[in-house]
Amino acid sequence: MTAPDPIPAWQLYGEHTPFPDILHLERIVDRAAGLDWRINPHRHAHLAQVFLLERGQTAFTVDGQTRQVPTPALLFLPPGTVHGFAFSAGTEGWVLTLPAAAHPDLFGEGAELALLTSRHFSAAAPATMAQRFAALAESWQGTGPLRQTRLRAEVTQLFCEIFEAEARHRRPALPDPRLAAFLDLVARHHAEQWSVARYAATLGMSVRNLARICREGAGQGPHQLAETQLMREACRLLAYTRMPAQQVAFHLGFQDPSYFNRRFRRAMGVSPGVYRRRLEEGPAAS
Repeated sequence: MTAPDPIPAWQLYGEHTPFPDILHLERIVDRAAGLDWRINPHRHAHLAQVFLLERGQTAFTVDGQTRQVPTPALLFLPPGTVHGFAFSAGTEGWVLTLPAAAHPDLFGEGAELALLTSRHFSAAAPATMAQRFAALAESWQGTGPLRQTRLRAEVTQLFCEIFEAEARHRRPALPDPRLAAFLDLVARHHAEQWSVARYAATLGMSVRNLARICREGAGQGPHQLAETQLMREACRLLAYTRMPAQQVAFHLGFQDPSYFNRRFRRAMGVSPGVYRRRLEEGPAAS
């Protein structure tokens, strides 16, 4: 018998109802004040969140580690991240919640920002960020024509500014040519499903050095990067060819199609068949 997951998975914290919109925006006080300013560790399986902390003291727990966050600050949490907060009474700020499936330009396979939205991070908040959130709140509360188009555009602009802020607080570095060489190898050999050790040996370095280069340059380990490329190719074949899912599995080097199905479901949240059907039927299918 499988033990229950000790970390609760919510839509919004404390709520079980389905997510009704392409985003949700609220003040920190709206939810935290009624919970004695403490949000216990939890996760959102399909929701990403951005916290703008304007004033107050915040102890932020992510994946079991707790630290104090100096304000003003931005926190980004991708879907599935276990997180919790202990706010000082009266903490001011915003919480933006996004269903990942509703924002393919941010979270979809092959999206320009997908590599950045796959990891959690914090950064000092620019002075203009409070105005950005207030403007987004006004658009979100509106009911005029093209509401969703306007909201998507504002969210994309917001994320561009968030990631620019995050980049300013990381040590600037020139792209490592060894990372580019690794990604080139992955693009050419992903269907052969090389081990990380084989990639490292081909590049003339140790597995540890390859892992360091990948994490410093791309924010992910070599296995994750190779898996992302493999699943991106699987999505491309399912979307743009008529290969049966079993043939896609063999084409990508899987000897067991059922294992491919499990790997694909773990990466994409649905089976290959459901993924293809949703593409064919359009947004109404999801």
